[in-house]
Amino acid sequence: MAAVNTDLNILVVDDEHFIRHLTCRALGGMGFTNIASCDSGRNALSAVAANESIDIIICDLQMPGIDGLELLRRFKEAKFNGSLIVSTGKGESLGNSAVDLAQALKLDVLGALPKPLRLERLRELLGRHDISHARTFAAQDEITESELRAGLSAGENGSLTLYYQPKVHLQSGRITGVETLARWHHPDRGMLGPGAFIPLAERSGHIGALTLVISKMAIRQTKRWRDIGYDINTAINVSMSSLHDAIFGEFIMNTAREEGLDPRHINIEVTESQSMGNPAGCLEELIRLRMNGFGLSIDDFGTGYSSMTQLKKIPFTELKIDREFVSGAIDNASARAILESSVELARKLDMDIIAEGAETKEEWDLVAMLGCEYCQGYYSARPMPARELQAFMESWDDTKFRR
Repeated sequence: MAAVNTDLNILVVDDEHFIRHLTCRALGGMGFTNIASCDSGRNALSAVAANESIDIIICDLQMPGIDGLELLRRFKEAKFNGSLIVSTGKGESLGNSAVDLAQALKLDVLGALPKPLRLERLRELLGRHDISHARTFAAQDEITESELRAGLSAGENGSLTLYYQPKVHLQSGRITGVETLARWHHPDRGMLGPGAFIPLAERSGHIGALTLVISKMAIRQTKRWRDIGYDINTAINVSMSSLHDAIFGEFIMNTAREEGLDPRHINIEVTESQSMGNPAGCLEELIRLRMNGFGLSIDDFGTGYSSMTQLKKIPFTELKIDREFVSGAIDNASARAILESSVELARKLDMDIIAEGAETKEEWDLVAMLGCEYCQGYYSARPMPARELQAFMESWDDTKFRR
Protein backbone atom coordinates (compact mmCIF):
# COMPACT_ATOMS: atom_id res chain seq x y z
CA MET A 1 0.00 0.00 0.00
CA ALA A 2 1.32 3.47 -0.90
CA ALA A 3 2.61 5.66 1.93
CA VAL A 4 0.46 8.59 3.01
CA ASN A 5 1.83 12.12 2.70
CA THR A 6 0.44 13.87 5.78
CA ASP A 7 1.47 17.36 4.59
CA LEU A 8 -1.49 17.52 2.21
CA ASN A 9 -4.31 20.09 2.53
CA ILE A 10 -7.63 18.25 2.69
CA LEU A 11 -11.19 19.54 2.42
CA VAL A 12 -14.07 17.34 3.64
CA VAL A 13 -17.48 18.15 2.09
CA ASP A 14 -20.54 16.50 3.65
CA ASP A 15 -23.88 17.88 4.82
CA GLU A 16 -24.05 15.43 7.76
CA HIS A 17 -22.28 16.83 10.83
CA PHE A 18 -21.52 13.40 12.29
CA ILE A 19 -19.89 12.13 9.08
CA ARG A 20 -17.86 15.32 8.64
CA HIS A 21 -16.66 15.14 12.23
CA LEU A 22 -15.83 11.41 11.97
CA THR A 23 -13.89 11.86 8.74
CA CYS A 24 -11.90 14.81 10.08
CA ARG A 25 -11.07 12.86 13.24
CA ALA A 26 -9.93 9.89 11.16
CA LEU A 27 -7.67 12.17 9.10
CA GLY A 28 -6.26 13.72 12.26
CA GLY A 29 -5.54 10.24 13.62
CA MET A 30 -3.52 9.51 10.48
CA GLY A 31 -1.33 12.55 11.14
CA PHE A 32 -2.98 15.15 8.92
CA THR A 33 -3.10 18.65 10.38
CA ASN A 34 -4.27 20.76 7.41
CA ILE A 35 -7.93 19.75 7.43
CA ALA A 36 -10.96 21.91 6.62
CA SER A 37 -14.61 21.02 6.18
CA CYS A 38 -17.77 22.35 4.51
CA ASP A 39 -21.42 21.43 5.05
CA SER A 40 -22.64 22.16 1.52
CA GLY A 41 -21.59 22.20 -2.11
CA ARG A 42 -21.97 25.98 -2.26
CA ASN A 43 -19.57 26.48 0.64
CA ALA A 44 -17.15 24.00 -0.94
CA LEU A 45 -17.04 26.06 -4.14
CA SER A 46 -16.33 29.19 -2.10
CA ALA A 47 -13.52 27.36 -0.26
CA VAL A 48 -11.94 26.22 -3.53
CA ALA A 49 -12.15 29.73 -4.96
CA ALA A 50 -10.49 31.17 -1.84
CA ASN A 51 -7.76 28.54 -1.46
CA GLU A 52 -5.77 27.30 -4.47
CA SER A 53 -3.59 25.06 -2.28
CA ILE A 54 -6.24 22.41 -1.55
CA ASP A 55 -4.70 19.06 -2.48
CA ILE A 56 -7.60 16.66 -1.91
CA ILE A 57 -11.37 17.07 -1.59
CA ILE A 58 -13.42 14.26 -0.02
CA CYS A 59 -16.86 14.92 -1.43
CA ASP A 60 -20.21 13.33 -0.51
CA LEU A 61 -22.45 12.63 -3.48
CA GLN A 62 -25.89 13.05 -1.90
CA MET A 63 -26.32 16.57 -0.51
CA PRO A 64 -29.20 19.08 -0.70
CA GLY A 65 -28.85 22.00 -3.08
CA ILE A 66 -25.68 21.42 -5.07
CA ASP A 67 -25.19 17.67 -4.87
CA GLY A 68 -21.89 15.85 -5.36
CA LEU A 69 -22.46 15.18 -9.05
CA GLU A 70 -23.07 18.83 -9.85
CA LEU A 71 -20.14 19.71 -7.63
CA LEU A 72 -17.83 17.58 -9.77
CA ARG A 73 -18.87 19.56 -12.84
CA ARG A 74 -18.48 22.86 -10.98
CA PHE A 75 -14.98 21.83 -9.80
CA LYS A 76 -14.08 21.21 -13.43
CA GLU A 77 -15.42 24.63 -14.43
CA ALA A 78 -13.41 26.19 -11.57
CA LYS A 79 -10.27 24.44 -12.94
CA PHE A 80 -9.60 22.64 -9.68
CA ASN A 81 -6.22 20.93 -10.08
CA GLY A 82 -6.23 18.84 -6.91
CA SER A 83 -7.47 15.30 -6.38
CA LEU A 84 -10.93 14.05 -5.48
CA ILE A 85 -12.37 11.22 -3.43
CA VAL A 86 -16.10 10.66 -3.85
CA SER A 87 -18.01 9.37 -0.82
CA THR A 88 -21.37 7.61 -0.81
CA GLY A 89 -23.53 5.30 1.27
CA LYS A 90 -25.55 4.18 -1.76
CA GLY A 91 -23.43 1.22 -2.72
CA GLU A 92 -20.26 0.34 -4.61
CA SER A 93 -21.79 0.57 -8.07
CA LEU A 94 -22.96 4.16 -7.59
CA GLY A 95 -19.60 5.21 -6.18
CA ASN A 96 -17.74 3.64 -9.11
CA SER A 97 -20.05 5.35 -11.59
CA ALA A 98 -19.31 8.71 -9.94
CA VAL A 99 -15.59 7.97 -10.29
CA ASP A 100 -16.16 7.31 -14.00
CA LEU A 101 -18.00 10.64 -14.27
CA ALA A 102 -15.11 12.48 -12.62
CA GLN A 103 -12.66 10.81 -15.02
CA ALA A 104 -14.85 11.77 -17.97
CA LEU A 105 -14.62 15.37 -16.74
CA LYS A 106 -10.80 15.00 -16.73
CA LEU A 107 -10.64 15.44 -12.97
CA ASP A 108 -7.99 13.62 -10.95
CA VAL A 109 -10.09 11.18 -8.92
CA LEU A 110 -8.46 8.80 -6.46
CA GLY A 111 -11.49 6.53 -6.01
CA ALA A 112 -14.74 5.98 -4.13
CA LEU A 113 -15.00 5.93 -0.33
CA PRO A 114 -17.99 3.93 0.96
CA LYS A 115 -20.03 4.77 4.02
CA PRO A 116 -19.76 3.76 6.79
CA LEU A 117 -16.16 4.96 6.77
CA ARG A 118 -13.44 2.31 6.59
CA LEU A 119 -10.04 3.61 7.74
CA GLU A 120 -7.97 1.26 5.60
CA ARG A 121 -9.88 2.27 2.48
CA LEU A 122 -9.42 5.96 3.30
CA ARG A 123 -5.70 5.43 3.89
CA GLU A 124 -5.38 3.54 0.60
CA LEU A 125 -7.07 6.29 -1.41
CA LEU A 126 -5.00 9.04 0.20
CA GLY A 127 -1.86 7.05 -0.55
CA ARG A 128 -2.65 7.22 -4.27
CA HIS A 129 -2.28 11.00 -4.36
CA ASP A 130 1.47 11.31 -4.86
CA ILE A 131 1.53 8.56 -7.48
CA SER A 132 -1.40 10.11 -9.33
CA HIS A 133 0.23 13.53 -9.47
CA ALA A 134 3.59 12.08 -10.50
CA ARG A 135 2.12 10.38 -13.57
CA THR A 136 -0.04 13.30 -14.68
CA PHE A 137 0.76 16.82 -15.76
CA ALA A 138 -1.26 19.74 -14.52
CA ALA A 139 -3.10 21.63 -17.25
CA GLN A 140 -0.46 23.39 -19.32
CA ASP A 141 -0.72 26.07 -21.96
CA GLU A 142 0.19 24.85 -25.40
CA ILE A 143 3.37 25.84 -27.13
CA THR A 144 3.00 27.90 -30.30
CA GLU A 145 2.85 26.40 -33.77
CA SER A 146 6.10 28.17 -34.68
CA GLU A 147 7.78 26.55 -31.64
CA LEU A 148 6.44 23.19 -32.74
CA ARG A 149 7.75 23.61 -36.28
CA ALA A 150 11.16 24.75 -35.05
CA GLY A 151 11.41 21.83 -32.65
CA LEU A 152 10.50 19.31 -35.33
CA SER A 153 13.03 20.80 -37.75
CA ALA A 154 15.78 20.42 -35.13
CA GLY A 155 14.96 16.72 -34.58
CA GLU A 156 17.10 15.07 -31.88
CA ASN A 157 18.83 18.39 -31.20
CA GLY A 158 15.61 20.28 -30.55
CA SER A 159 13.10 20.59 -27.75
CA LEU A 160 11.45 17.21 -28.25
CA THR A 161 12.58 14.82 -25.50
CA LEU A 162 11.81 11.13 -25.09
CA TYR A 163 11.14 9.40 -21.80
CA TYR A 164 10.90 5.63 -21.43
CA GLN A 165 8.83 3.56 -18.99
CA PRO A 166 10.07 0.00 -18.40
CA LYS A 167 7.93 -3.07 -19.01
CA VAL A 168 8.57 -6.05 -16.76
CA HIS A 169 8.18 -9.73 -17.58
CA LEU A 170 6.27 -11.00 -14.56
CA GLN A 171 7.56 -14.56 -14.52
CA SER A 172 11.26 -13.64 -14.62
CA GLY A 173 11.12 -10.13 -13.14
CA ARG A 174 13.33 -8.85 -15.99
CA ILE A 175 12.92 -5.54 -17.80
CA THR A 176 12.29 -6.64 -21.37
CA GLY A 177 11.00 -3.48 -23.00
CA VAL A 178 10.08 0.17 -22.69
CA GLU A 179 7.27 2.43 -23.86
CA THR A 180 8.31 5.68 -25.51
CA LEU A 181 6.66 8.82 -24.10
CA ALA A 182 7.14 12.29 -25.60
CA ARG A 183 7.94 15.43 -23.62
CA TRP A 184 8.82 18.97 -24.69
CA HIS A 185 11.69 20.85 -23.05
CA HIS A 186 10.75 24.51 -23.20
CA PRO A 187 13.57 27.05 -22.61
CA ASP A 188 11.42 29.16 -20.28
CA ARG A 189 8.72 26.81 -18.95
CA GLY A 190 10.75 23.66 -18.34
CA MET A 191 9.58 20.14 -19.16
CA LEU A 192 6.08 20.04 -20.63
CA GLY A 193 3.74 17.09 -20.89
CA PRO A 194 2.13 15.82 -24.10
CA GLY A 195 -0.95 18.00 -23.60
CA ALA A 196 1.17 21.04 -24.41
CA PHE A 197 1.99 19.89 -27.95
CA ILE A 198 0.22 16.67 -29.07
CA PRO A 199 -3.27 18.23 -29.51
CA LEU A 200 -1.66 21.15 -31.35
CA ALA A 201 0.17 18.75 -33.64
CA GLU A 202 -3.09 16.92 -34.36
CA ARG A 203 -5.00 20.13 -35.14
CA SER A 204 -2.27 21.78 -37.21
CA GLY A 205 -1.48 18.75 -39.35
CA HIS A 206 1.99 18.20 -37.84
CA ILE A 207 1.22 14.94 -36.05
CA GLY A 208 2.67 12.90 -38.90
CA ALA A 209 5.97 14.80 -38.81
CA LEU A 210 6.05 14.57 -35.00
CA THR A 211 5.52 10.80 -35.14
CA LEU A 212 8.38 10.44 -37.62
CA VAL A 213 10.80 12.37 -35.42
CA ILE A 214 9.79 10.38 -32.32
CA SER A 215 10.12 7.10 -34.21
CA LYS A 216 13.59 7.90 -35.52
CA MET A 217 14.83 8.96 -32.08
CA ALA A 218 13.37 5.83 -30.45
CA ILE A 219 14.81 3.45 -33.03
CA ARG A 220 18.27 4.99 -32.70
CA GLN A 221 18.11 4.78 -28.91
CA THR A 222 17.00 1.14 -29.05
CA LYS A 223 19.97 0.32 -31.27
CA ARG A 224 22.34 2.03 -28.79
CA TRP A 225 20.92 -0.01 -25.90
CA ARG A 226 21.19 -3.27 -27.78
CA ASP A 227 24.73 -2.50 -28.91
CA ILE A 228 25.88 -2.25 -25.28
CA GLY A 229 24.14 -5.45 -24.26
CA TYR A 230 20.63 -4.49 -23.11
CA ASP A 231 18.00 -6.88 -24.49
CA ILE A 232 15.34 -4.18 -24.82
CA ASN A 233 12.37 -3.84 -27.15
CA THR A 234 10.79 -0.42 -27.63
CA ALA A 235 7.15 0.55 -28.12
CA ILE A 236 6.27 3.66 -30.12
CA ASN A 237 2.81 5.23 -29.89
CA VAL A 238 1.32 5.98 -33.28
CA SER A 239 -1.76 8.06 -34.01
CA MET A 240 -4.23 6.60 -36.48
CA SER A 241 -3.89 9.79 -38.51
CA SER A 242 -0.21 8.92 -39.10
CA LEU A 243 -1.28 5.71 -40.83
CA HIS A 244 -3.51 7.23 -43.51
CA ASP A 245 -0.82 6.98 -46.18
CA ALA A 246 2.35 5.03 -46.84
CA ILE A 247 4.80 7.64 -45.51
CA PHE A 248 5.00 6.35 -41.94
CA GLY A 249 5.40 2.67 -42.78
CA GLU A 250 8.05 3.31 -45.40
CA PHE A 251 9.91 5.71 -43.11
CA ILE A 252 10.03 3.41 -40.09
CA MET A 253 11.08 0.41 -42.18
CA ASN A 254 13.86 2.40 -43.83
CA THR A 255 15.00 3.87 -40.51
CA ALA A 256 15.27 0.45 -38.87
CA ARG A 257 17.20 -0.83 -41.89
CA GLU A 258 19.58 2.14 -41.89
CA GLU A 259 20.23 1.79 -38.15
CA GLY A 260 20.75 -1.96 -38.45
CA LEU A 261 17.95 -2.76 -36.00
CA ASP A 262 15.86 -5.90 -36.37
CA PRO A 263 12.19 -4.75 -36.71
CA ARG A 264 11.08 -7.33 -34.14
CA HIS A 265 12.59 -5.09 -31.46
CA ILE A 266 10.07 -2.33 -32.25
CA ASN A 267 6.39 -2.45 -31.30
CA ILE A 268 3.93 -0.04 -32.89
CA GLU A 269 1.29 0.88 -30.30
CA VAL A 270 -1.96 1.95 -31.94
CA THR A 271 -4.30 3.83 -29.63
CA GLU A 272 -7.57 1.93 -29.76
CA SER A 273 -9.59 5.00 -28.75
CA GLN A 274 -9.06 6.54 -32.19
CA SER A 275 -11.17 5.50 -35.16
CA MET A 276 -9.70 4.84 -38.59
CA GLY A 277 -10.38 7.83 -40.82
CA ASN A 278 -9.15 5.82 -43.81
CA PRO A 279 -9.78 2.18 -42.79
CA ALA A 280 -8.31 0.54 -45.90
CA GLY A 281 -5.18 2.72 -45.88
CA CYS A 282 -4.56 2.21 -42.15
CA LEU A 283 -5.13 -1.52 -42.41
CA GLU A 284 -2.72 -1.81 -45.34
CA GLU A 285 0.00 0.06 -43.42
CA LEU A 286 -0.43 -2.08 -40.28
CA ILE A 287 -0.42 -5.35 -42.22
CA ARG A 288 2.72 -4.29 -44.10
CA LEU A 289 4.49 -3.37 -40.86
CA ARG A 290 3.61 -6.77 -39.43
CA MET A 291 4.76 -8.50 -42.62
CA ASN A 292 8.12 -6.78 -42.18
CA GLY A 293 8.57 -8.01 -38.63
CA PHE A 294 7.34 -5.12 -36.46
CA GLY A 295 5.15 -5.95 -33.48
CA LEU A 296 1.67 -4.41 -33.30
CA SER A 297 0.03 -3.49 -30.03
CA ILE A 298 -3.53 -2.38 -29.40
CA ASP A 299 -3.19 0.29 -26.72
CA ASP A 300 -5.78 1.41 -24.14
CA PHE A 301 -7.81 -1.72 -24.80
CA GLY A 302 -11.41 -1.53 -23.64
CA THR A 303 -11.70 2.26 -23.59
CA GLY A 304 -12.39 3.25 -27.15
CA TYR A 305 -13.50 2.56 -30.67
CA SER A 306 -14.66 -0.81 -32.03
CA SER A 307 -12.29 -2.99 -29.96
CA MET A 308 -13.49 -6.33 -31.27
CA THR A 309 -13.65 -5.12 -34.85
CA GLN A 310 -10.03 -3.97 -34.76
CA LEU A 311 -8.89 -7.19 -33.12
CA LYS A 312 -10.56 -9.15 -35.90
CA LYS A 313 -9.07 -7.11 -38.76
CA ILE A 314 -5.57 -6.17 -37.59
CA PRO A 315 -2.79 -8.73 -36.92
CA PHE A 316 -1.99 -7.45 -33.43
CA THR A 317 0.69 -9.29 -31.47
CA GLU A 318 0.08 -7.59 -28.13
CA LEU A 319 -2.87 -6.35 -26.09
CA LYS A 320 -2.34 -3.59 -23.53
CA ILE A 321 -5.00 -3.45 -20.85
CA ASP A 322 -5.72 0.16 -19.89
CA ARG A 323 -4.82 1.26 -16.37
CA GLU A 324 -8.47 2.18 -15.76
CA PHE A 325 -9.19 -1.54 -15.39
CA VAL A 326 -5.91 -2.41 -13.67
CA SER A 327 -5.98 0.25 -10.96
CA GLY A 328 -9.69 -0.27 -10.33
CA ALA A 329 -9.69 -4.07 -10.23
CA ILE A 330 -8.81 -4.38 -6.56
CA ASP A 331 -12.06 -2.88 -5.31
CA ASN A 332 -14.27 -2.61 -8.41
CA ALA A 333 -15.98 -5.85 -9.45
CA SER A 334 -16.79 -4.52 -12.92
CA ALA A 335 -13.18 -3.45 -13.59
CA ARG A 336 -11.93 -6.83 -12.41
CA ALA A 337 -14.37 -8.69 -14.66
CA ILE A 338 -13.20 -6.65 -17.67
CA LEU A 339 -9.56 -7.27 -16.72
CA GLU A 340 -10.13 -11.02 -16.43
CA SER A 341 -12.05 -11.25 -19.70
CA SER A 342 -9.41 -9.19 -21.54
CA VAL A 343 -6.66 -11.54 -20.35
CA GLU A 344 -8.68 -14.56 -21.45
CA LEU A 345 -9.42 -12.99 -24.85
CA ALA A 346 -5.76 -12.16 -25.50
CA ARG A 347 -4.72 -15.66 -24.50
CA LYS A 348 -7.18 -17.21 -26.95
CA LEU A 349 -5.90 -14.92 -29.71
CA ASP A 350 -2.30 -15.90 -28.90
CA MET A 351 -1.33 -12.31 -28.06
CA ASP A 352 1.11 -11.06 -25.44
CA ILE A 353 -0.70 -9.39 -22.54
CA ILE A 354 0.53 -6.20 -20.87
CA ALA A 355 -1.21 -4.62 -17.90
CA GLU A 356 -0.42 -0.91 -17.62
CA GLY A 357 -0.87 1.34 -14.64
CA ALA A 358 -0.06 -1.04 -11.79
CA GLU A 359 0.80 1.37 -9.01
CA THR A 360 0.71 -0.78 -5.87
CA LYS A 361 1.99 -4.20 -4.87
CA GLU A 362 -1.62 -5.38 -4.59
CA GLU A 363 -2.33 -4.43 -8.22
CA TRP A 364 0.96 -5.95 -9.38
CA ASP A 365 0.18 -9.25 -7.64
CA LEU A 366 -3.38 -9.29 -8.97
CA VAL A 367 -2.46 -8.94 -12.66
CA ALA A 368 0.19 -11.64 -12.23
CA MET A 369 -2.36 -13.96 -10.61
CA LEU A 370 -4.83 -13.36 -13.45
CA GLY A 371 -2.27 -14.37 -16.07
CA CYS A 372 -0.84 -11.14 -17.48
CA GLU A 373 2.64 -11.79 -18.88
CA TYR A 374 4.00 -8.25 -18.67
CA CYS A 375 3.31 -5.23 -16.54
CA GLN A 376 4.27 -1.57 -16.49
CA GLY A 377 3.41 1.02 -13.90
CA TYR A 378 4.69 3.23 -11.16
CA TYR A 379 5.05 0.34 -8.73
CA SER A 380 8.10 -0.81 -10.71
CA ALA A 381 9.30 2.32 -12.48
CA ARG A 382 8.34 5.80 -13.59
CA PRO A 383 9.08 7.12 -17.09
CA MET A 384 12.62 8.46 -17.33
CA PRO A 385 15.06 9.80 -19.95
CA ALA A 386 17.44 7.35 -21.61
CA ARG A 387 20.48 8.40 -19.58
CA GLU A 388 18.65 7.63 -16.32
CA LEU A 389 17.17 4.39 -17.62
CA GLN A 390 20.59 2.85 -18.22
CA ALA A 391 21.64 3.47 -14.60
CA PHE A 392 18.22 2.25 -13.45
CA MET A 393 18.63 -1.06 -15.30
CA GLU A 394 22.10 -1.52 -13.80
CA SER A 395 20.59 -1.50 -10.30
CA TRP A 396 17.44 -3.48 -11.17
CA ASP A 397 16.61 -6.40 -8.86
CA ASP A 398 14.74 -9.12 -10.79
CA THR A 399 13.76 -10.99 -7.64
CA LYS A 400 11.70 -8.13 -6.22
CA PHE A 401 9.27 -8.16 -9.15
CA ARG A 402 9.30 -11.84 -10.07
CA ARG A 403 5.90 -13.53 -9.72
